[in-house]
Amino acid sequence: MPKETLRSKKQRIKKAVALLRRYRPQADCALYHKNPVQLLVATVLSAQCTDKRVNQVTKTLFKKYPTAKAFSQANLKELEKEIYSTGFFRSKAQNIKTTCEKIQKEFKGKVPNRLEDLLTLPGVGRKTAHVILGTAFQISSGVVVDTHVRRLSNRLNFTNSEDPEKIEKDLCDLLPRKDWIYFSHALILHGREVCKARVPRCKTCFLEEFCPKKGVV
Repeated sequence: MPKETLRSKKQRIKKAVALLRRYRPQADCALYHKNPVQLLVATVLSAQCTDKRVNQVTKTLFKKYPTAKAFSQANLKELEKEIYSTGFFRSKAQNIKTTCEKIQKEFKGKVPNRLEDLLTLPGVGRKTAHVILGTAFQISSGVVVDTHVRRLSNRLNFTNSEDPEKIEKDLCDLLPRKDWIYFSHALILHGREVCKARVPRCKTCFLEEFCPKKGVV
């Protein structure tokens, strides 16, 4: 595949955003939550787990633990049992409890709305921080790069990297900041429904006309 210019990529990603907004105007975070604390917990649970499973677990979990204070006071063994089906339950339970303890002590029980502060919380990396800032606070701190965004960004040749931080930088360089939050939500939804990992549905894809289909056989 010949090397594409930055200008060409920007033109293609602009078209992609326009089409995504036309066909997926309601694209948003799929994790059930009513406040920033719940979104943080749900995002931690979503690591190596489907959003559908997380939503099944949090439906009852958030009734028992509605606040950061409640999670900080949780019995660790009980919390492990309650989130068991999301996988990696021991580390997730420990991170949730410790994070909420820190939120209580250092941030007066409220999830911070600065990237630098969020990254000090146990179990919170750039992806989780961007989800929280973008969805809970409408702050465009970066592009969320999950497995769908990574796959589609490569197929569309918006990046040549598999490293999430490099992909994020490439996408941020191509997109205006106003599109950062929406683009990740829309690409995740498109990846789930159309541009699947094993058998992408190229014939029904509205991005097909200008997609290089890099890596698709």
